[in-house]
Amino acid sequence: MALLLSGIRIEVVRKDIRNVHLSVHPPAGRVRIAAPRHVSNDAIRAFAVGKVGWIRRQQTRLQEQERETPREFLGRESHFVWGRRLLLRVVEADGAPRVELAPRRLTLYVRPGTSASKRAELLDEWYRAQIRAAVPPLLSL
Repeated sequence: MALLLSGIRIEVVRKDIRNVHLSVHPPAGRVRIAAPRHVSNDAIRAFAVGKVGWIRRQQTRLQEQERETPREFLGRESHFVWGRRLLLRVVEADGAPRVELAPRRLTLYVRPGTSASKRAELLDEWYRAQIRAAVPPLLSL
């Protein structure tokens, strides 16, 4: 079920709980009310009407938060590997594309003219390979 109050769409979920819970979720400020099964629709609507000001403040706060900028896969851009921030170094050279990890730098070797989407794809594949290599030893513990 969903409510529409003052231009705010509120998703209503009925659960086996005791109290009504209101939450505003990032990044876009999606609103959700979790309510006990026995609470009437009118009571939920009245609860939501009383909280419209609070909901708007929360949505504004979420929208004003700084977000991570979209990656362009250019030199000196920050990327994270295993929780550490590394600077990306892009080297355009003929040859097979590859990624090298150094203590403070992540080096991406690509052919000249490689698009940002292809660079993103190459890095995603490399991240996946790193995870595939790291998981088996952890599972054997």
